[in-house]
Amino acid sequence: MAGAANNQPVRIGVDDVASADDGVVRIGRLVIAPEQIVWGFSRSSGPGGQNVNKVSSRAELRLNIGELPLAEHERTRLCSLAGRRVLDDGTLQLFSQESRSQSDNKRLCVEKLIELLEQALAAPKPRRATKPSKGAKRRRLEDKRQRSEIKRNRGGAGGED
Repeated sequence: MAGAANNQPVRIGVDDVASADDGVVRIGRLVIAPEQIVWGFSRSSGPGGQNVNKVSSRAELRLNIGELPLAEHERTRLCSLAGRRVLDDGTLQLFSQESRSQSDNKRLCVEKLIELLEQALAAPKPRRATKPSKGAKRRRLEDKRQRSEIKRNRGGAGGED
């Protein structure tokens, strides 16, 4: 690919995405076109043997979160799930250097992206308020009384006479 040797970001083509035949990443109703993903490659610190200093096998996926057709609450959840992987300009940045192969690392980046987006798109389970049973309250208060009694009896032999 042009630009891969000098570590410049490269826009991927339709044939480059490992997740789908047509190059489009689909997660539920969300569709990410290959033009939205920017790839960068660099030398990996991971496995590679003698090639580790010669081959750019580390893959970097960049995706502008603002371009995704997400509702505001989904975008917020994605940013909180991604944490430090979201840059100040709203770009999601994922790396992979687990494999010796650049194509395997690209595939792993796309898998990470899909997993992250699936978590962000899943509606969180609503929390239902509950209250402790009467027995649980009674046991808690009894434990507090016992602990209080233990602490009260810790006084030294120092003269309450």
